[in-house]
Amino acid sequence: MNGAEHQRGGPGGHCPPGRAVFRLLPEFLADLRCRVHRPSLGGLEILKYIGPGLMVTVGFIDPGNWASNLAAGSGHGYALLWMVTLSTLMLIALQHNAAHLGIATGLCLSEAARLHLPRAASRAALWSAMAASVSTSLAEIVGGALALQMLTGLPLKAGAALVTALVAWLLLSNNYRRLEKWIIGFVSLIGLSFVYELWLAPVDWRAAAAGWVTPSLPPGSMLVVMSVLGAVVMPHNIFLHSEIIQSRRWDLEDDGVIRRQLRYEFADTLLSMLAGWAINSAMIIMAAATFYAAGVHVGELPQAKEMLEPLLGRAAGLVFALALFLSGVSSSVTSGMAGGSIMAGMYGEPLDLKDSHSRLGVLLSLGGALLAALFVSNPFRALVLSQAALSVQLPVTIGLQFWLTSSKKVMGKYANGPFTITVLAAIGLAVTALNALLLMELLRG
Repeated sequence: MNGAEHQRGGPGGHCPPGRAVFRLLPEFLADLRCRVHRPSLGGLEILKYIGPGLMVTVGFIDPGNWASNLAAGSGHGYALLWMVTLSTLMLIALQHNAAHLGIATGLCLSEAARLHLPRAASRAALWSAMAASVSTSLAEIVGGALALQMLTGLPLKAGAALVTALVAWLLLSNNYRRLEKWIIGFVSLIGLSFVYELWLAPVDWRAAAAGWVTPSLPPGSMLVVMSVLGAVVMPHNIFLHSEIIQSRRWDLEDDGVIRRQLRYEFADTLLSMLAGWAINSAMIIMAAATFYAAGVHVGELPQAKEMLEPLLGRAAGLVFALALFLSGVSSSVTSGMAGGSIMAGMYGEPLDLKDSHSRLGVLLSLGGALLAALFVSNPFRALVLSQAALSVQLPVTIGLQFWLTSSKKVMGKYANGPFTITVLAAIGLAVTALNALLLMELLRG
């Protein structure tokens, strides 16, 4: 039987009678499995695999990023855009490497840490990551509450409780695929909001282009620099990416499928991280073109909305507040999921939002953040400091990831090669050096 006859069901296009159907059934199932697990390399096929990267992307366009980027743009103009570029390059390498672990082993980062590290070391690393998840959730919840305050006048504490309840409902009543659709929708709306803002703003694109590629550290900028770094390269996102990828269980397939999925995953990561780079850059550019140009240093998010309205019109202020609310809700979902993944991994389990350990992690991340939000007196300062705190934890997560993905015991033949080892080591050293510079500046100040 030739290929055309096989597609038609037999010579002349007629299905074979009786037992012949059952003889062809294994062949049909094998062909179907081949089509499902070995997609062609066409551009449209790649779209089927987009999702994990965008889930992670929304985590680094959260309200903490808004505060960090507005502080960078209003305080230093276009000068700190290079930090968004550098942080995004770091992020692409780290997120792809974390996904590499999930695809090759079927383990998320927290499960692998529990399995392959001494108990004391794994618990120390994972509890520090849980603290980072709480710090992230704090920024998301406070940001969402500030947006509600701008839109409705609701008090900050009541808004924080409302945002937390909404996010908990979204997490505990949906599955992965439905959550991915919510997140992709939120990211799209946030991106469109900033396209609109940039369309209104008088941008100096030549200065922006120079800022993207020219490193500089203006006096007193180190805290903001580290805040931008922590807001882009977020520890909880590294855990979350490995979790979402491993849920697809590509490790159960053969070598050809695994390697193909690694290529698809890199395309997903690259596209998603570049979208995040564009949105974060847009925030700084908008702040530079409006506030810095007018000599205004933004110290509060509501202040930014109020300043935008006379500069760009009432619609711009409303879009700013709505986008901030979407950002707070969607990024709280991802930080809550990361908390669930980290806690589940401590018990050697994958994330399952119906399981008590995963739910405990979600509630610790969101509940701890809500508790802290009730004591926040300066929301903008809290947002900036929460992101800088993430950069302090980051070397721990990078070191954990580096050790696991470079180990042949963990990864087998998929362990990091010399180039990846060099890149990850350079990222770890750079982040550690930047943290040291921040410490020195704080001690001097």
